[in-house]
Amino acid sequence: MAIKKLGKVLQPTALRQILKRCSSLGKKNGCDTEDGLPVDVPRGHFAVYVGQNRSRYIVPISLLAHPDFQLLLRQAEEEFGFDHDMGLTIPCEEIVFRSVTTSMLR
Repeated sequence: MAIKKLGKVLQPTALRQILKRCSSLGKKNGCDTEDGLPVDVPRGHFAVYVGQNRSRYIVPISLLAHPDFQLLLRQAEEEFGFDHDMGLTIPCEEIVFRSVTTSMLR
């Protein structure tokens, strides 16, 4: 699945809203009951689900500022919207996601 190029750059406020709306934090087992955060996600990171099998990846929050990751978020918004209980789901093949995120982290 190809990644569409979109001209809009997400603002920090929009990024926070996206994470908040698509987050299923606190709704599943394995969460800290005090703050609702998953116990296996380190500070400064968040979980995303990728591909048909919805494989879970833990990625650094710093990727939110990267234009290529913002394209993935836009694609997720277009395909799934953000009002669901599935967690942040990125609609691309796992190999594409790993390739894109690996290049962002260099």
